[in-house]
Amino acid sequence: MAHPFICPNCGHRTSELDRNVAFTGQRKGCERCGFAFLFELLDDYYPAPDAAFFVCDGEGRVTGCGKNAFAFTGLEEEDVIGRPVAEVLGLEFANGDDPVGKVLEWGVRALEVPVRVSGARDVAAGALADMFPDYDDDGGLLLVLTPEK
Repeated sequence: MAHPFICPNCGHRTSELDRNVAFTGQRKGCERCGFAFLFELLDDYYPAPDAAFFVCDGEGRVTGCGKNAFAFTGLEEEDVIGRPVAEVLGLEFANGDDPVGKVLEWGVRALEVPVRVSGARDVAAGALADMFPDYDDDGGLLLVLTPEK
């Protein structure tokens, strides 16, 4: 049975039988843009064309930025790498909730979570956050921010 995957760099979706290359432990990369790895989705997921992608490690630090990250936040990749995602993007969730922490701790996804994003801008912009856990041994997550219309 094929599983849906998405590239955090370009948003390209594919169906794969396995998350590794052949019988190795090496993760499959994106066939379209060459990004080093794909995120497995439990259900197919279709991000908006203007959605911004951020990849984080098991501690919630940004390890990579993908499609539309700069356009939405005004931050270059070198400005965010290694920094906590909630801090560097100025994420403000309702009631002070921490869905990023929940996704990292519980290994579950969170979809369409309203959030305010500051990034490099003085004024926060509204967005919906979709968060997917990384199912490998060291954890992590894919954060997809879709700007409010």
